[in-house]
Amino acid sequence: MMSLKKILEKKPLFYPSFDATRMPRVFGKIDIKFPKIIHIVGTNGKGSSGRFLALMLKELGFSVGHYTSPHIFELNERFWLDGKLLSDEILEENHEKLKSVLSKEDAESLSFFEYLTLLAGFVFMDCDFVIFEAGLGGEYDATNVFSKKLSIITPVGLDHQELLGESLKEIATTKINSISTTTIISSKQEKITKKIAKKIAREKEIVLINSKDLISKKTQAQISKYIKKENYPKFFKTNLQSAYAGIKALGLSFDLKNLPRLDLRGRFERYKKNLLLDLGHNELAAKEIIKSLPDGKINLIYNAFDDKDVEVVLKILAFKIKYLHIIDFNKSGRKDAKDKVVKFAKECNIKFKTFDYEIKEDEFYLVFGSFAVVEQFLKVFNAR
Repeated sequence: MMSLKKILEKKPLFYPSFDATRMPRVFGKIDIKFPKIIHIVGTNGKGSSGRFLALMLKELGFSVGHYTSPHIFELNERFWLDGKLLSDEILEENHEKLKSVLSKEDAESLSFFEYLTLLAGFVFMDCDFVIFEAGLGGEYDATNVFSKKLSIITPVGLDHQELLGESLKEIATTKINSISTTTIISSKQEKITKKIAKKIAREKEIVLINSKDLISKKTQAQISKYIKKENYPKFFKTNLQSAYAGIKALGLSFDLKNLPRLDLRGRFERYKKNLLLDLGHNELAAKEIIKSLPDGKINLIYNAFDDKDVEVVLKILAFKIKYLHIIDFNKSGRKDAKDKVVKFAKECNIKFKTFDYEIKEDEFYLVFGSFAVVEQFLKVFNAR
């Protein structure tokens, strides 16, 4: 019998093409009643919105599972159950259950993410609430095969255009087409996204609720107080609003005084007093993080995959950059954007060099660009 690790080693993290029919086809053969999920789609903020919601539900005494992606170091980071990451043993045990209901052909055909999404269905089978974060899409995402109890739409922006469409209209449409039940939409959305959401909700006869409409002035003040107390960035306020609106939509009530700190790595993580880690890698993330950086210039430790629009991201951050440190990384054979980063830096007269892992105590540093960038930084920095 092949272990989970062995099966996943045969599946690349990234694929040159995508078969949207495969996951629904395989899922349709599984004669098991999975729990209804709380489905989170969007471009940015899915992870923190989902975890805020999971933390609140846990504090209310429910058993809660949260499936998120990708991971920085270990696969276990994708599977959070009642405040803890699942052990290898539990994942392996549920992998055996999954294998028992799949044909050899189907098990081999599923992508890395599709296989783990089905595994999550087994892992969280007995939970009161299960939160699934969509991968990068919506309508055709592997997570969309599950029945839903609630959907939450976080801020939508340009990203993964090669798969989701070149325009915000196309991207918003494919993400929001996933909704099939009561849906919370983050109040921080472009007009076109709100328009598309209303149209799709109307056509599907779905209740669509703006997150701010479920939040009183008193609760808004409590959210602001919590964000300030934990020294979180401004965009976390938006994500917490969506999560709290989810609590209200589920017919529950929660006192924000009881909300613990977010336990997700790489989300505006203050690794040291003068060192910030963030997994953001697109235009929307750059626009948001710039609002929460300290005054003055910073050292940007950056790189990205070659399919990312690094020029747009760097244009947003350029006026804050004292020195651009280009970090080398390698991930599953995907080409990085180092050449594009160097070209932009030269054109804009930004001082740059290859990152040497020296962090000066009297200067501020931001590690930014993707999970792979944060992973590479932490591996080398911690080893040193």
